Amino acid sequence: MKIIIAGGSGFLGNALENFFSERQNEVIVLSRNPKKKNDIFWDARNIGEWANELNNADVLINMTGKSVDCRYNEKNKKEILESRINSTKVLQEAVDNCQNPPKTWLNASSATIYVHAETQLMDEENGIIGDDFSMNICKLWEVAFFEKPNQNVRKVALRTSIVLGNEDGAFPKLKTITKLGLGGKQGRGQQMMSWIHIMDFCRAIEYIIGNEAITGVINITAPTPIKNTDFMQLLRNKMHIPFGISSSVFILELAAIFIKTETELLLKSRNVYPKRLLESSFRFAFPNIELALQDLL
Repeated sequence: MKIIIAGGSGFLGNALENFFSERQNEVIVLSRNPKKKNDIFWDARNIGEWANELNNADVLINMTGKSVDCRYNEKNKKEILESRINSTKVLQEAVDNCQNPPKTWLNASSATIYVHAETQLMDEENGIIGDDFSMNICKLWEVAFFEKPNQNVRKVALRTSIVLGNEDGAFPKLKTITKLGLGGKQGRGQQMMSWIHIMDFCRAIEYIIGNEAITGVINITAPTPIKNTDFMQLLRNKMHIPFGISSSVFILELAAIFIKTETELLLKSRNVYPKRLLESSFRFAFPNIELALQDLL
């Protein structure tokens, strides 16, 4: 296949590029900072030469968006929203201009679209979508994506949970604080953590591409969310760290100011279930956190 990955220079984009390249696919990455021979410059706002690559491509994957690992001041909130909406809209314009557009278009979304839930599982059919900054970002992102249907282009929005990998993302940070003896529970520790191993993330994308019956929204997450306190204890055990100091909400709020992030990333309970993936017979290589940590560590 010929696969176009927009915003492919980040953690997930890099993983997808390597995954599909190793399987003998042609992968073109659209990036603001092209570095490799298959990278093409785009600014994620305007039509350019990159748009020619979409014609006759098999798959378009859009992973573009400013990281949410920042302070939610007005400037950053504006950039988080605009980076997602503008990139989706300019890709739509490019797809509209194609004689032979990509057959499948996968667009990033987030499992954080669902409300804080400690007991109720959020699946694609019954999940509750609320009203705050993060959830509204996801809602507007999906509206922009599905706003204009294209004949012969299958669209899927990827409501992805925390992706665990050693190269980047949340996992290296969690390992670091655990090594420093700070790997106790965060806040009450009762918040659920929805997660997926990086290899299962890539395998799920490959599976969706190959399964034409899958359209609309889909949760990309392992089927076994885990409480924050249980995850941190298991991580300490696997890393052979005998203790972990817990962090109160007050301490986390204070620390978040200094390291320029938001406590929501740790304290929101994401209790998300991949109902559609399981119903379509996708098999996880790492269905539980023990297997995932054993592999990653």
